[in-house]
Amino acid sequence: MKTKVFTYSRRGVSLALAASLTVGAWHTSAAAFDVSTARTLVDKVVAEINAIIDSGDSEPKMLADFESIFVRYADVPIIARSALGIAAKSASSAQLNAFTRVFQGYISRKYGRRFREFIGGRIEVTDAQPLKSYFEVVSIAILKDAQPFDLRWHVSSKSGQDRFFNLVIEGVNLLTVERVEIGALLDKNKGNLDALIENLKRI
Repeated sequence: MKTKVFTYSRRGVSLALAASLTVGAWHTSAAAFDVSTARTLVDKVVAEINAIIDSGDSEPKMLADFESIFVRYADVPIIARSALGIAAKSASSAQLNAFTRVFQGYISRKYGRRFREFIGGRIEVTDAQPLKSYFEVVSIAILKDAQPFDLRWHVSSKSGQDRFFNLVIEGVNLLTVERVEIGALLDKNKGNLDALIENLKRI
């Protein structure tokens, strides 16, 4: 399949990483989803993020737009539940809903604010292939004054819509990283989920 190149800013790469932070053990319905669809989804997200970065809007406006992309292209409830880990099993429905809302904002702010670190560069989407029970879209991030690095987007449609559920950067699973960090924050709040929810609002 021919390589598709997106002109990018280093800031855009950061937001792309954040937008793709997603979750879970999904299993793909082959009849409704295929390699081409998975690759098309990655192409679309990269293009939309690039448009936001090039807009020249204020940081708050960009972060709000980024959060909108995250909501539209990721199964946020599944992402949040995965990041919360075993604590999700004992949480009430109200707590899970509240955590999902604040996690959505937290993850958008956390990675969105890093966009200034990425100046001049591009992402090349190079391949897409079935992998286990989902699809993997392979890309390379080429940054100014830095070595290129490998990005692998894991995509599925288990939720009923085409969604990202993980991104692997040079072998580092970002979903796993977020689970560790949320777990550490929960420990800091002595296992109190309500306190964690309030904490995330301020991060």
